[in-house]
Amino acid sequence: MNPHHFYSAYNHSSSPDHGPGAFAANITAAAGQNRNFRTTFWTGDSLQMTLMHISPQGEVGLETHPDTDQFIRVEQGRALVCLGDRPENLSVHRYLTRNCGIFIPAGLWHNILNAGPCPLKLSSIYAPPHHPRGTVHGTPADAARDH
Repeated sequence: MNPHHFYSAYNHSSSPDHGPGAFAANITAAAGQNRNFRTTFWTGDSLQMTLMHISPQGEVGLETHPDTDQFIRVEQGRALVCLGDRPENLSVHRYLTRNCGIFIPAGLWHNILNAGPCPLKLSSIYAPPHHPRGTVHGTPADAARDH
């Protein structure tokens, strides 16, 4: 078995969302293969992981989650994270590179921008889940239509 592509036999779904059963995967490899703006990768009752593909000069978009904590990890590329208490006051800026992550508490405004020349690949964990199980947004416009 290739150690870069191991997936659990516990999941028998054809959905891109491998939850809610036990599931093991190489997250970095899965994120590298993701070509969608957002794909729910695993959704349980209390936790969810999505994978994101942000094009060069692209961004996730300004958002806040009033009741959801979030952890975002850079799997590939370079990200600029902007945080603040109000949408017009994103006063904290941090650059993140591969294998770095940031914890974002519920209610904090944030945006993630691709600060590099290649696609930015992210994994994001939400607690509790934020998107419906099986969500796939091919583009940022698809995501905007869903919200």
